[in-house]
Amino acid sequence: MRILITGAAGFIGRQLVNAIATEQPDWHVLAADLTAPKSQHRVQGIALDVSQAEAVHGAVKAYAPDAIVHLASVVTPPPGMSEARLHAIDVGGTQHLLDAAVAHHVKQFIVTSSGAAYGYSADNAEWLDEHAPLRGHAQFAYAKHKREVEDLLADYRAQHPALKQLILRPGTVLGRHVNNQITDLFKKPVVMGIHGSDSRFVFIWDEDVVNILLQGLREQSSGIFNLAGDGALSLRDIAQLLRKPYLPVPAILVQGLLALLKPLRLSQYGPEQVDFLRYRPVLANQQLKQAFAYTPRYSSREAFLAFLDAQGVAHA
Repeated sequence: MRILITGAAGFIGRQLVNAIATEQPDWHVLAADLTAPKSQHRVQGIALDVSQAEAVHGAVKAYAPDAIVHLASVVTPPPGMSEARLHAIDVGGTQHLLDAAVAHHVKQFIVTSSGAAYGYSADNAEWLDEHAPLRGHAQFAYAKHKREVEDLLADYRAQHPALKQLILRPGTVLGRHVNNQITDLFKKPVVMGIHGSDSRFVFIWDEDVVNILLQGLREQSSGIFNLAGDGALSLRDIAQLLRKPYLPVPAILVQGLLALLKPLRLSQYGPEQVDFLRYRPVLANQQLKQAFAYTPRYSSREAFLAFLDAQGVAHA
């Protein structure tokens, strides 16, 4: 089998490429990223900007993959990256890959969406299954773009049913070496929450994400699945496990403070971060365990404790 992986130099991409090279002797991989990943046995690295339609079509035509695994996405934009550039990568890149997949008869298209596609809304259900509405968030580019990507995928499912789609919506991904804006929240001396909100998090271990991708490729699966361990942890729960104080702050105070600090470059976060914390999408995983037949190795609590152990952080 021949597989094109975008975002192959990213956190999950590197692990997936290595897993295929180690575990799947009959598979061949075109590992694509903005900077070409290192080539190795049965893995060819290329530089590819998914926002460039001609380059994407050229790569898909030349490599003729059986499957495309689309992992390329901007989670934390670097300073100065414009909204237009973000959109061109996240949404435009997905469209270019879908167009190329249809034009060159790719059999399967796998994409990592996100629980963020459900959005950060006050009336989110306590547990969100795969039939919950996708609303994104107008002020949060990542969530907004994930919703647009999912709308695009739905259109292609209707127009091009021969292309199998496997859409994965992970919660917060943790692993031994993960470092992102969410794990930054847990490194501060005080765990700050939003008054009146539980701010529950669901976690999925990175090795589970890789195993799910491998299983989806092996079985040529299709469908839409939330990726999360069993259960959820509130910020208060997390503070207790970290043996740190928990400080719930009124939303209006945090919004006002961030509105002042971000323009002065004293904070990387703006007022939209409040909704990100107080209206967390909490993902149900029944479909993953039943229809996809995969049970994550860790619950959300166990994944968080494994993360802390890997970081050498003492915990309750």
